Amino acid sequence: MSLIGVKFNGRYEVLEHLGEGATSTVYKGLDTLLGREIALKVLLPHVRETTRKRFFQEAMAAAQLNHPNIMAIYDRGEDNGRSFLVIEFVDGSPLTSYIPSPPEVVVDLGAQIARALDYAHEREIIHRDIKPANIKVTKQGQVKIMDLGLALPREAQRVTTPGMVIGTPAYISPEQAQGLPLDRRTDIYSLGIVLYEMVTGQLPFNADDITALMLQHVQQPAPSPRLLVPDLPRALEGVILKALEKQITRRFQTARALADALQASLPASAQLSDATTPRRPEGLSQNVQTDRLRDQPHRGKTIRVVMADDHTLLRRTLANYLEQSDQFVVMAEAGDGDSALAQTLAIQPDVLILDLNMPGKGGLEILPIVRAKAPNVKVLVLTGRDDDLYIMRALRSGAHGYLLKSTDEQKLVEAIRKILDGEIVMGKGIAEKVVSGLLGGKTDAKKPDETETQILLYVAKGYSNEQIADALGVSMISFVERMANLMNKLDVRDRNAAALKALSEGLIMLEDLHQLPPPPEA
Repeated sequence: MSLIGVKFNGRYEVLEHLGEGATSTVYKGLDTLLGREIALKVLLPHVRETTRKRFFQEAMAAAQLNHPNIMAIYDRGEDNGRSFLVIEFVDGSPLTSYIPSPPEVVVDLGAQIARALDYAHEREIIHRDIKPANIKVTKQGQVKIMDLGLALPREAQRVTTPGMVIGTPAYISPEQAQGLPLDRRTDIYSLGIVLYEMVTGQLPFNADDITALMLQHVQQPAPSPRLLVPDLPRALEGVILKALEKQITRRFQTARALADALQASLPASAQLSDATTPRRPEGLSQNVQTDRLRDQPHRGKTIRVVMADDHTLLRRTLANYLEQSDQFVVMAEAGDGDSALAQTLAIQPDVLILDLNMPGKGGLEILPIVRAKAPNVKVLVLTGRDDDLYIMRALRSGAHGYLLKSTDEQKLVEAIRKILDGEIVMGKGIAEKVVSGLLGGKTDAKKPDETETQILLYVAKGYSNEQIADALGVSMISFVERMANLMNKLDVRDRNAAALKALSEGLIMLEDLHQLPPPPEA
């Protein structure tokens, strides 16, 4: 029976049929009282009572939310035995129209979805059925999350029985597939599936049998998106795979953290500007400014890390620890030097945590290449070597910090934050070694003069005595006298110890050292 022309409760006039699902039909309508376009969602007759409860639960869930990226619900009612919801009419395309899309579109739309979910999660509402069919994109490039029929508000009574699986199998989380209790992280996994599909055009898991499909969600790691899209930025791949972690503690813990990581996964120059709307794959473009949320935090809040260490257990332990905080995203791990270098140059993380001794290229070989080709990457050496020579070589090659592997996890986190603030970091044992004991006993060294400061910088950079004398334009005898006087002033035994002590006490600055050109080849 057609409802075109029917006026529900004497107010909501049905204008056009838009679509039909398993439990309801959607029409375009007009609110004759307010004179605005609406959508009417009418429950089909003879549905089960649990379906009817979920239908009205959608109204209760959405009524608590007021967000530009979430469909609004205006009213609910009954008319001649027909239950209906009055919802916002969204003039746009389903997200399926954006599968596949280029990385900048995926990041733009994905971040909007994640921030909308974070808003709902903060109000203790989880969606439970995130999928492309439940998301629309307006002509202005604004995301609208639709269909809160499975959303679970804080005070709602659960409509499904414990252990019952509910959701769309292709996008279901491992805990949904097992009928376990759900929290906000179930939506993060489902959004990870959506993002994977957007970048590759394919679902990560697919099977004709629903049981087999759910087992894949529970047991099978998602294949690398770069197998399908080789030029996909590694950082974006890392974000998607983290959202798809089977263990909920290894996923992003909040949707806001996922949004931040998405935006941090591409350089600013590669992202859509505020004056550009996402282009649909078929080439449809709009020249209207995208309506963005104005409360987005600076993308620097998320610290992107690459970890390079051939000791797998240590590397995974530290990565797991960092990922417990939403501020950190471990974008990639490497067990050898060549892979560490390739991943760092491709991802351009905020911080590279680097072991010195690895198969292939060693950390000391990688450091100058990273500093030359990725100057914005901060390098924190994490090693078991506490030799003076290794410390000095690492710092002169461009390391911003030097920690021993005995450093506890919290100290590691503090060190990362410090080097991002521009500080030099030397861990317990290293700093003590520099300031006292092996490298000298006194800590009240007199401040070197301008020439002595320059000598210390040249020594720290690896210049030979002859090269320093030549650079300063003095005789070798004069330089040796200067160097001897400087070592006596600092109360150290050799030139490397003098440079290390000067660095540790702030007598020379690490940034000045990094700006100094490398010594000429002998």
